[in-house]
Amino acid sequence: MNRDKQVSDEIAQWLDGKGEKTLGGLVEVFGEQAFAVVFVLLLALPALPLPTGGATHVFEAIAMLLSLELIAGRDQVWLPARWRRRRFDGARQQRFVDRLLRLIRWLERRSRPRGRWAFDHRLARAVFGFTILLLSLAAFLAPPFSGLDTLPALGAVVVSLAVLLRDAALLIGGVLLGGVGVILELILGRAAFKGIEQLFAVVGQVS
Repeated sequence: MNRDKQVSDEIAQWLDGKGEKTLGGLVEVFGEQAFAVVFVLLLALPALPLPTGGATHVFEAIAMLLSLELIAGRDQVWLPARWRRRRFDGARQQRFVDRLLRLIRWLERRSRPRGRWAFDHRLARAVFGFTILLLSLAAFLAPPFSGLDTLPALGAVVVSLAVLLRDAALLIGGVLLGGVGVILELILGRAAFKGIEQLFAVVGQVS
């Protein structure tokens, strides 16, 4: 990945260039930065207010697999052949990518390299993987159609962009954003469970 170019420019260039616009093609082009770039593209789907067509859980599952690879110390992305063939072209995908690039460019304008030493630490990749694993799992476990997967997924996207931009302040912001999403999911999920429990208790008394 060319450090002289913005992340958004690199992604746009890949999309406009030759070659297959698949997850596997993305991994081959971005090399050692592929983990973070793939996290951005995968988890932006549940993070953005767009129709997902049921693909959200699949993308979150892929992100969790890749986060485990980071924790295990892998330097290169490994994906099953079926997942490597997932495409990023088509009208619906193009609308999704356009919105994603606007979000990335908005963050790029407000970001600058801060605390770069933290990203060069030996344990940084494992901590990055663990953070993405937790946020992806939270998004995966959110109740369907509740919208509670948005903040954990958005937090994971911001954390991944922080790694690409080497911005510790942005990293902290992404962790806080995702953490708020996880807390909301726990609080609202618990409230919903209690409500259902009380409803069944009332039905049982009536019957």
